[in-house]
Amino acid sequence: MTTTASTTTTTAPLADARTLGLAHYAARGVLEHVLARHGITFRQQVVLRAAVTADAPQTPDDLTAQVRGSLKADPADIRGTLDGLLAEQLLATDDTSVRPTDAGRELIAAVAAATAPVTARIWGGIPTEDLAAAGRVLALVTQRADSELAALAG
Repeated sequence: MTTTASTTTTTAPLADARTLGLAHYAARGVLEHVLARHGITFRQQVVLRAAVTADAPQTPDDLTAQVRGSLKADPADIRGTLDGLLAEQLLATDDTSVRPTDAGRELIAAVAAATAPVTARIWGGIPTEDLAAAGRVLALVTQRADSELAALAG
């Protein structure tokens, strides 16, 4: 902090992998606390939300690929989560597709309602231009990290 006779300024930390990670884990910790009250894990919520928000029923492979693109997780682990949601009757399947059940839709709606006020408190009051700048930086970091991951896997 620099102090002069008339002003006080605080230098914001530069965004880097550590600050991104700290923000991610802080926000995820809040979400996981809410999810635990609803008896669902983070990965279950991601898979179920992907099914609920899909424009049309997806095949199990398509849903697994979509979630893998988001979480960068092992497809077998994602498929295990999907199977668990089927067993809990939060998802249902027919010959070719997976779709959310009414119970699955209700659970995602309940989680969204529970997280909405917390999300508003966390994100509220941040200027739009700051959110836009952060969004651009995070999109670029995601794109670059995805490219690096593809190169490592390739």
